Amino acid sequence: MSKQKLTIRLCAPRGFCAGVDRAIQMVVLALKKYGAPVYVRHEIVHNRFVVEGLEAMGAIFVEELDEIPPAHQAQPVIFSAHGVPKSVPADAEVRKLFYLDATCPLVSKVHKQAMRHERLGRHVVLIGHKGHPEVIGTMGQLPDGAVTLVETVADVDALPAMDVGNLGFVTQTTLSVDDTADVIARLHERFPGITAPAAESICYATTNRQEAVKQSAPGCDLFVVVGAPNSSNSKRLVEVAARAGARNAILLQRAHEIDWDVIGEISVLGVSAGASAPEVVVDEIIEAFRSRYDTTIEIAETVRETENFLVNRELRDVELTAADMAFVNGVR
Repeated sequence: MSKQKLTIRLCAPRGFCAGVDRAIQMVVLALKKYGAPVYVRHEIVHNRFVVEGLEAMGAIFVEELDEIPPAHQAQPVIFSAHGVPKSVPADAEVRKLFYLDATCPLVSKVHKQAMRHERLGRHVVLIGHKGHPEVIGTMGQLPDGAVTLVETVADVDALPAMDVGNLGFVTQTTLSVDDTADVIARLHERFPGITAPAAESICYATTNRQEAVKQSAPGCDLFVVVGAPNSSNSKRLVEVAARAGARNAILLQRAHEIDWDVIGEISVLGVSAGASAPEVVVDEIIEAFRSRYDTTIEIAETVRETENFLVNRELRDVELTAADMAFVNGVR
């Protein structure tokens, strides 16, 4: 019996960004240099496949520093790529912990933008998702009451009157570009004197992946985004695909989650991956479709990324093997 034909539009860029790549490298390098266990506060990136792979190497993930046993205080603890409030490194110092900060440099840039607003006497409006680790980290750079969080245009409309001459905004790095543009436009309408950050807050990887999905989604019967349900940038890609014209858009962590009965008849499939999703899982999901369909793959490339972020100085004397790099690059 012949298989139904299926065209797979595979987005590029997709998957790991430079910030994720750096954070994973830091855990692997710390394990090689200092030995297991290496503690990591919060998931280093929002992807269970990555977390479980690092756990197998000897990483231990905790949510708070008080979970680290006193006998292991000499072992390094790494802060996740999402960033942490200032209170976390301060707590680490009180506990005499050796810590390494894997905060993405583009998240650190947003921290600096927010701190600059506050230093210049501005109240900060942060556009982001309540409870997301990056938002918690950004708000935690400033004193209590110095930041107001908004997520939607309706949230902006609900803000009280503010001193427009002393108001600035920043955004979470992983938001929907289009939704954020609407929120920013409304902020400028309500508060004409509000000061924008000195540079774009939404990171290049978020923007690039969303643009690739926008270009690929029209005409797709189904669009699959590989990523975790707690990954903000992955969930935004699903929304972007649906808005751009995909008949259906779903988020998948692994191939076993595919519900073939729900998928039904399809002839064009779009595929992308969030910035914390490894390529090996993308391959796994594509292979699942190949086993059922006569597939043709089209690469839908919009831009090539060349960014590379150096790891912390303490880890630069350690070399990664080819096997280490295969894991870091998501092709394990």
